[in-house]
Amino acid sequence: MAPLPQLLQRRFLCQKTHTTNKWKTVKQVTKSNFADTLSDLKIHIAESDFIAVSLQRTGAVSAPWHRVLPFDTPDTAYSKSRHAADRFQLLQFAVCPFSITSASKLRAHPYNFHLFPRDELKIGMPSYSFSCQTSYLTTMAKEGFDFNACIYDGISYLSRAQESAARVRIGNPTPIPHVVKSSSKPSVADAVFIERIKSRVKYWRNACKDSKDTSSKPDEALVRSLRKLVLGSEEHGSRPCINIDVCSECQVQLVIEMLEDFSDDLVPLIIPGKGGATQEVRVILTSSKEDKVLFQKELQNIEEEQNKKVRGFREVIDLISASQKPVVSHNSLNDFTFIHSKFLAPLPPNFDEFMCTLRLVFPHVLDIQQLMKEIGPLRKVTNIPTAISYLKDHFFAPIDMEILHEDTVNEGKIHGHNVLSISHLFAKLCSILKIAPIQSDNKNLVPALEKYANILTPCSLSPQESTDEDIRVWTNNTRKVNCEHLVFLWGFKRGMTAGMLKSLLQGSHDVFSKEFDVRLVDKSCAIVVFWKPGLSETFLDLINSKEICGSLGEMVSEGLRAARYGTYKKVCRLGILEADLARSLDKALEEPDCLWQGDSETNPLEVYWYSDSIINFDDL
Repeated sequence: MAPLPQLLQRRFLCQKTHTTNKWKTVKQVTKSNFADTLSDLKIHIAESDFIAVSLQRTGAVSAPWHRVLPFDTPDTAYSKSRHAADRFQLLQFAVCPFSITSASKLRAHPYNFHLFPRDELKIGMPSYSFSCQTSYLTTMAKEGFDFNACIYDGISYLSRAQESAARVRIGNPTPIPHVVKSSSKPSVADAVFIERIKSRVKYWRNACKDSKDTSSKPDEALVRSLRKLVLGSEEHGSRPCINIDVCSECQVQLVIEMLEDFSDDLVPLIIPGKGGATQEVRVILTSSKEDKVLFQKELQNIEEEQNKKVRGFREVIDLISASQKPVVSHNSLNDFTFIHSKFLAPLPPNFDEFMCTLRLVFPHVLDIQQLMKEIGPLRKVTNIPTAISYLKDHFFAPIDMEILHEDTVNEGKIHGHNVLSISHLFAKLCSILKIAPIQSDNKNLVPALEKYANILTPCSLSPQESTDEDIRVWTNNTRKVNCEHLVFLWGFKRGMTAGMLKSLLQGSHDVFSKEFDVRLVDKSCAIVVFWKPGLSETFLDLINSKEICGSLGEMVSEGLRAARYGTYKKVCRLGILEADLARSLDKALEEPDCLWQGDSETNPLEVYWYSDSIINFDDL
């Protein structure tokens, strides 16, 4: 009989078939099979209740303090994630539409998309360059990641903002949507413009009609050539057309309104100029109502093909957004800053604007870390396998996973299986927390899940305590502290522990006679909390005073420096992310305050202090 741990491993997903085979059902998608996969994914998204996502990046943080820390406010946490999203790139994006039935059965459709930001349109987008971290690339290489396949067969993409710019650069004619007629009376200049264009279009249309009647005459070729020369007539494909120059969007509106009243057999197209504004309106003459419908269908097909070529993988993001289904993630702040940066638009400057734009695209984001906080021992766990292992050992909540891809067992290395772990952990947490996650409709979460939605910062308060002003640090001993009572301290001797530093400070001055606490942020910097209001300002004034003396004066003369929490905010906002926090704080103090705008009064002022060390030095 096999030992118990091995049995538990064999029951890992409680599946009907062997786990190894299940991992092979994560469908690997590259440029060569992307078009065929897209239609299947659309169906699976429509049939599912949730969509799990998991991202593989080329890097994340360059130093431990660059991670989101317990004393980070939403704005500082967002600034750190934004900096990483702007620097690094996505190489894999796993998507798993799934549903959970009342019988604890998980029905999943996992896909793993291989990406590479290739300039396929030769317009300098989506990316000229990006950063890589050797540790990330080494890990991917050990897992058998095929970098050649990624570069040559990875799916490219453009963000929504880049697509708009690309369409201007490409300059292809685009159909004009239905225009609502203006109720205002046109000016004299507009009336003259309308009559001139109407006369020109009328003469051109009649000439095109007449040319068909004279098609049997021997001088047909010469006559048609002369007509084209005189009227400025051209051909759009096999259909005659004429281009009308316009100077403003107002004139575009006037031309469209005139054409709708003038004839049913004319189809207008917009010809964009280099600056993005409309350069001219192209009018195409169709031979009949049937031909007009056929032509409009041709335009629609051309636009769809162009969209696939221009948007690339972003078609997947648009499908997820259009479905309005809840998106399940792990470490959602990092994931969605990348998604916003790569597929939507450049990231906004602050967290509030980011959340506003994100909710318009993804109205319900569920981070499984928020559900994990409901189970005490998992409050500080950030590793998915560790969380699953703990739940399997302490709770009986079997989940039967059924992966519904047909004929998708892949040979060789399989990537993207983390998205299955996220789906499975979410289902297991829902079962343990007695949450029935079955969706009654596509646009609203079940009430039991609403309180966990759109909480992106990992150090946020529990759902019951969540406000816009606080951050929660999950520990056994927490105390609320105002950011004004926090002071960053650096310039002390290397190798000094928090306890040693606190002992030195206690006897250095009367300001440390009251209760205070010290924790190391990294090996170069510590954070001090003064529990009595006003002492932090007293200390900062003291350390900058020329009259300082005693042992504290000696520490200052040896290089001890201090700064308030606002300086740390400045470091994060400006992206001054050096390897040592001390060096970053030095640089921030050298920068003029005019280079950044401080947080508004509505931004968080309080964090929660906790009794453990802030940094795990095993990570250093």
